[in-house]
Amino acid sequence: MASNRIAIINEEIQKELSALLRTVKDPRLQDVMISITRVETTPDLRYTKVYVSVLQEQKAGEVMAGLKSAAGFLRRQLGSNLGLRYSPEIVWSLDDSILYGAKMLKLINSLEVNRDDETDPR
Repeated sequence: MASNRIAIINEEIQKELSALLRTVKDPRLQDVMISITRVETTPDLRYTKVYVSVLQEQKAGEVMAGLKSAAGFLRRQLGSNLGLRYSPEIVWSLDDSILYGAKMLKLINSLEVNRDDETDPR
């Protein structure tokens, strides 16, 4: 029962933070594609770990600094919008799984397949 409640809260936090990120005025977060990939909240709702992916790899450091700077504003807005008893402290973590997947896809597409070496199982 409790894990289901945490899963629902995680989804709501993810949706709300995605919407709130568009309202942040920090120039480090402008003109950058930021995607929230996963949210994990502790059972006591005191902390939430937010995994973000940044499409422009070279700007990841300044985006993380901008997110840490805006964490207080986002926490306050999150608490008032969700109506939770406690507003969880936001811990940002960079998720590079999208970049890793794109790199692997590029490597797979770059392989040359020699049709003569393939054996026909018939």
